[in-house]
Formats: sequence, C-alpha cells, structure tokens
Amino acid sequence: MNCCHCQGVELVFDRDRAFKQLDGYRRKGAEKTTRVLIGALLAEGVDGLSLLDIGGGIGAIQHELLKHNVSKATNFEASKGNIEACRDEAERQGYGGAITHLHGDFAEIEKEVPPADIVTLERVLCCYPDMEGLLAPSCAKSGKLLGLVYPHEAWWVKLGIKYVLNLGLRLSRNSFRVFVHPTAEVERVVKNHGLTRRFYQRVGPWQVVVYARAGQ
Repeated sequence: MNCCHCQGVELVFDRDRAFKQLDGYRRKGAEKTTRVLIGALLAEGVDGLSLLDIGGGIGAIQHELLKHNVSKATNFEASKGNIEACRDEAERQGYGGAITHLHGDFAEIEKEVPPADIVTLERVLCCYPDMEGLLAPSCAKSGKLLGLVYPHEAWWVKLGIKYVLNLGLRLSRNSFRVFVHPTAEVERVVKNHGLTRRFYQRVGPWQVVVYARAGQ
C-alpha cells in the first residue's frame, strides 16, 4: 500500500466514523455480512481456536467469536480510530485481555504477526490495491480456516464503485480508492496456499466465502 493510500485509510476510517459504527453495533448487532461469515465459521467449529482479524474495523468478528469460545484474537488494523473503538467495546464486553491490537499495513509487517487458526478479512481486499500482496500472507497465516468478504463482479457493483464511491473520493481529494478484484484471481491465490472453499453466499454486492485447510 502506498503512503498516500494509507493516509487515505485514516481519513476515511477515522475516529468519528468508528464510534458511529460502534454505536450501530451496540444497538443493532453485527451487520449481515458479518453474521453470515460468523455463522459459516461456527459451522466449521471454532471452540478453542485463535483468530487473526485483518482490517477488523470495530472488531465485530472478534467480539462475536470470543462469545463462542475462540481462545484469543489479534486485531490488525490500519485505522487508529477503529482500534480505539474495538478496544472500547472489548473492555465493555469483558474480553479486553483476550485481544491484541496491532496497527499498520499488514502486507508490509506481516512477518511480525503470529499465525492463527482462523484468519478473517471482511471488506478488506476491496480497500487494498495489491490484492495478492495482502491475501497471500493472510492465507499463509491461516492454520485452519480463512474467511473473506469482498465485492463480486456484477456490472452494477463495478459501476457503483467506479462512479459513486471512487468519484466521490476523488472529488474530495482523498487518495483512498475501492477495488473490485477478479474473483478468479482471489480463488487462485487461496488455492495456491492449500485452502479449499467450504462455504459461499452472496449478500448484496458482497460475496462471503470460507475456506479450510485440507484435512481440516
């Protein structure tokens, strides 16, 4: 991720936005894609497993899976505002000691991040220009399960991202951009790391996918 894009992340996902999302989570619970992803992971079995949540936002996946006996979680975030909100909610729920918070560009410092049984990237691939540079080390960190949520390639999704989201960012002089990475390329990277698809569901513009290591 280049410096300009990284700065754009902090501007888009700032503290005000993080705590607004946290308020929504506290009032209404996790968003639909999060619920679908969590349900698919629970179906595979998560009891006693560790979690690495890359780009976890306010930590909804972490909070929900800790309730279902995940042993510990690592929250890796490029937004300091999201980390603050995640930490606040973890303390409120009584799981503060079970989450380690790390800040930065995962693709640049992934060697410093310990592996986990479960790795999740919900709505993260679309925020990163170098899909393989982010996804390949994420796959390598996964001991058992990998969960992804990213845009599918329907024409209306591509048009919405190009002419609504990215045009708005460009007009506001924000260097952050949203990407629709080819599903076939995502699948290639995952398959090359020995992971097999176990669950797939579309939710609006998103595709929710869970993969497992062979033999799991």
